[in-house]
Amino acid sequence: MQSAPRSTGTNGILLLLSISVLINYIDRSNLSIAAPLLQGELGISNTQLGTLLSAFFWTYALMQIPAGWLVDRFDVKWVFAGGFFIWTAATAVTGVMHGFAALLIIRVVLGLGESVAFPSYSKVLGAHFQEASRGFANSMISSGLALGPAIGMLVGGSAVARFGWRPFFLALGCAGLIWLPFWAAWMPARRDAQTSATTIRQLGYIDILRRRSAWGTCIGQSSINYFLYFLVTWLPFYLVRSRHLSMNEMARAGALVFLMSAISSAVSGKLSDRWICAGASPTTVRKGFMVFGHLGIGILFCLMLLSRGPLFAVALALTGLFLGISMCNSWAIPQMLAGPHMVGRWVGVQNFAGNLSGAVAPALTGFLLDRTGSFSWPFIVTAVVAWIGGVGWWFVVGPLDQVDWEKVCRVPVKVIAQPSSQAPAS
Repeated sequence: MQSAPRSTGTNGILLLLSISVLINYIDRSNLSIAAPLLQGELGISNTQLGTLLSAFFWTYALMQIPAGWLVDRFDVKWVFAGGFFIWTAATAVTGVMHGFAALLIIRVVLGLGESVAFPSYSKVLGAHFQEASRGFANSMISSGLALGPAIGMLVGGSAVARFGWRPFFLALGCAGLIWLPFWAAWMPARRDAQTSATTIRQLGYIDILRRRSAWGTCIGQSSINYFLYFLVTWLPFYLVRSRHLSMNEMARAGALVFLMSAISSAVSGKLSDRWICAGASPTTVRKGFMVFGHLGIGILFCLMLLSRGPLFAVALALTGLFLGISMCNSWAIPQMLAGPHMVGRWVGVQNFAGNLSGAVAPALTGFLLDRTGSFSWPFIVTAVVAWIGGVGWWFVVGPLDQVDWEKVCRVPVKVIAQPSSQAPAS
C-alpha cells in the first residue's frame, strides 16, 4: 500500500488536482467558446464544426485504457506531469493554427495529453483518501470540472469578444504551465508494496470486464459524458444562435450552468460523506445520488427545450444543479470497487466507454442540427441518454464492496484434460 501523506500534504494535493481539472476543462471547452467566430472565419458547416468539437474526444477516449495501465504501472506523479505539459502546449499552439485540417490535428494532440487526467485523479484519490472522505474529494474534482467551462465561458467569452480567439488560446496555454512546478514539489513519489505490484502484473483488463459492476459504471459514465459534452461543446452555440444572446450574455448564462454545477457537486459530495459517516450504506448513498441526478437532468433538458423567458433561465440554473449531483460520486464508486492498486485500469475502462459517448454527442448534435434545423432532437436524445445512465448506476452496478484482486489471482484456471500418453493410437 501507498503510505498516506499527512493531512496538510493531502490538502495540497487535492488543491492541485482541483486546479488541474479546472485548467483541463477550460482547455477542452475553449473551442466551443470560439465556435461562432471560428465558423465564420473558416467558412465551415455545422457538421464540420461538430467534427472539430468531437475530434478531441476520439483520441481522448482511445487512450484511456493505455493511460489507465500507465498510472497503475508507473509513478502517477510523472505520468500526469507529462500529459499536463502536452495538453497545455497544444492549447497554446492552437492559437497560431490556420485551416480546418491543422485545427483537427491539434485537437487530436490535446486529447492525447488530457487522456491521463482522470485515471491519474482516481489513482491519487484511491491511494490517499479513505472511503468516508472520497465523496468530498471527488466532488472537488467535479467542482473544478464545472468551474472550467464556467470560467471559460464567463472570462473566455468576454476575452474572445474583445481580443479575438487566437490571443485567448495563446494566453491560456502559456498560463497553464505555471501549475507544473507546484505539482513536482508537492506530489510525493509512489511507494508500492511488493505483493501489490506482483498482483497488478498478474491482472489484466479481462479481469475487470468480467465484473458486472464495471459494465454498470461504463453505462453510467457514458450517460454523464454525453450530456456533459453536449453542454460543454454546443451550449454556447445554442445560446447565441437559437436563443439570440450576445457573446457577453452567452458568457454569463453558460457560466451560470457550470457555476451551479460546481456548488452543487461540492455540497452533494460533502452530504454523501456525512450520510455514510452517520452509518448509511455507501451503496445506497453513492448510487442514490447518481440516480437522482440523472433523472433530474433528463427532465430539465426537456424543460429547457419547451420553456421561454424567465422559466428558461430557471431551467438553465437547475440543469447546472443536477449536473453537479449526477457527477459527484461517479469516480468514488470505481475507487471503492477497484481499490487503490487497480483503480487506474478500472477508471481507464470506464472513461474509455464514457468518452466514446462523449465523442458521439457533439458530432451527432451537429448532424441532427444540419438535418432538422432545430435543437429539438438533440435535446430529446440527451434526456433519454441521461435516464438510461440512471438505470445503469442503480440496476447494473452491484454493492460497493472492494474486489479482492489477490483472490481473483488465486482462482485456478480450468484446463481441459488431455488424452493420456499411454492411450493406444487410433
